[in-house]
Amino acid sequence: MAASPPRRVALLGGGFSTDEDGLLDDWVLAHARASRPKVCFVPTASGDAPAYVERFLAAFRSRPGCTAAVLPLFRRELGDDALRAFLLSQDVVYVGGGNTANLLAVWRAHGVDRLLREAHDRGTLLCGISAGANCWAEGSHTDSFGPLSTLPDGLGLLSGSVCPHYDSEPGRRSSYRAAVASGALPPGWAVEDGVGALFADGRLVEAVTRAPDARLRRVEPDGRGGAAERALPCRPLPCRSAAP
Repeated sequence: MAASPPRRVALLGGGFSTDEDGLLDDWVLAHARASRPKVCFVPTASGDAPAYVERFLAAFRSRPGCTAAVLPLFRRELGDDALRAFLLSQDVVYVGGGNTANLLAVWRAHGVDRLLREAHDRGTLLCGISAGANCWAEGSHTDSFGPLSTLPDGLGLLSGSVCPHYDSEPGRRSSYRAAVASGALPPGWAVEDGVGALFADGRLVEAVTRAPDARLRRVEPDGRGGAAERALPCRPLPCRSAAP
């Protein structure tokens, strides 16, 4: 009997929407299960923003051997059977940033949450930035409701919580630490901009960075009413070779 494929999630602190070098996106594609991967962008959290979609297509259609597609839900085009077949055929599902709470609500209305669980179990690599990282965990630190707050909700494919933009947005670090210390969010992963973190079957297997000082941090209660954070080693991503 064949072994089940590893169930993988990647948290991104960058990618095509924020970086010009493409290093984190190259890293994602290197972990796809196929040598010529199908990559689907899911822009739900931004309301399927056209400019975001175009930026994805420009970044991924230029990569040789990569087939890029988009799943719109605000003007849905696929019936239930076709939607399932489409998502399960993807090697990478790449979720964009925006509003985490809205993303989860729309996915559930269309049954996409169930389909992504099925794809996850079948070996599709699930990844994303900001809201697209938050959604895979049990809870997250978010500005979905305006001010920074906690969202004890998510698909739960990654245990614990996630905080994006840990080093780049004012208040993120102190607010997330307070949430973990109080129990409003479970212990989790603070993702600094420039970092990529790959999990297989719930275990961290690789952390990389395109920015020299960026880190992935583990944040847990310290047992004294506060929170402790621990920086994880990150492998620097090599720069792309210059064209001759």
